[in-house]
Amino acid sequence: MSGALLRVEHLSLDYRIGGRTVRALDGADLVLDEGASIGVVGESGSGKSTLGSAVGRLLPRAAHLAGGGVRVAGEPVFDLAPAALRRLRRELLGFVFQDPIASLDPTMRVGRQLRLVLGRRAGDKEVAGHLERVRLDPAVARAYPHQLSGGMAQRVAIAMAMATEPRLLVADEPTAALDSQVREEVLNVVFGLAAEAGAGIVWLSHDLPAVARRCERVAVMYGGRVVEEGPAAEVLGRPAHPYTAALARSAPAAAGPGTRLVPVPGRPPVLTGPAPGCAFAPRCAFAIDRCSRERPALARVGGQTVLCHRAGEPVLTAAREAEVDA
Repeated sequence: MSGALLRVEHLSLDYRIGGRTVRALDGADLVLDEGASIGVVGESGSGKSTLGSAVGRLLPRAAHLAGGGVRVAGEPVFDLAPAALRRLRRELLGFVFQDPIASLDPTMRVGRQLRLVLGRRAGDKEVAGHLERVRLDPAVARAYPHQLSGGMAQRVAIAMAMATEPRLLVADEPTAALDSQVREEVLNVVFGLAAEAGAGIVWLSHDLPAVARRCERVAVMYGGRVVEEGPAAEVLGRPAHPYTAALARSAPAAAGPGTRLVPVPGRPPVLTGPAPGCAFAPRCAFAIDRCSRERPALARVGGQTVLCHRAGEPVLTAAREAEVDA
């Protein structure tokens, strides 16, 4: 897979604030091929947003690289000089963030912001064309961000992200601030434009059913690592990692009428350095002694790759199948 569009290898990142260190990524691995889509799921604090930001090195000053790296189209993101990094972001990457209003300049009309992305020579007709691609009236070009609804602002942000036809789009909870009526419409725009451009998508989300419908593959994050990855139907339909199974049981969007939700017991870890063992061990019903002291190596269960000492054991397989049948 040397020709992968995105390759995250053993990435470890710390946030250092006021003399305190918090490990946000603890050896995360992720691979995405050209034109493919992957949904990255997990609880808040699992490292999803840090991973998404790391793809373009869009990290706060408090973030420090502790190990590993990121390659986009073969280019080492964390080793690039400022000019080369700006070129990479401009030519290869597009980002759509969770809060559409915050991602736009409040002092500048929408049309002018689009022109800055397209190049100053872009005319009204070109700006209108990009707004129409995201199903907005060209008159929106004359508006300021605060005059737009959340759905309209997010479509403007999508138009700006896709205006340069990036090869990779990172979408960090792009519909979280929107109501349910416009959520599907916005996702249709995101995935439709990406397919049209042949762009790969990394979608960071809490919405497991939506990820299962739209993404080819799913990566499940916990404690700053990807603990399970594989085809969406297999990972979310027949999870091989105990955390994936617990996450699926606790997802409100996936529950049928009258179904009792089972929350994941305990709290996500706050790491200050490398986890000595499996970060999920304190919350896992299947944990054994080695889980708390030995970091699990990558194992394969069917079409999935899993970080679990007990991956593929009959007791886990039986529990997984019982949940699926239920």
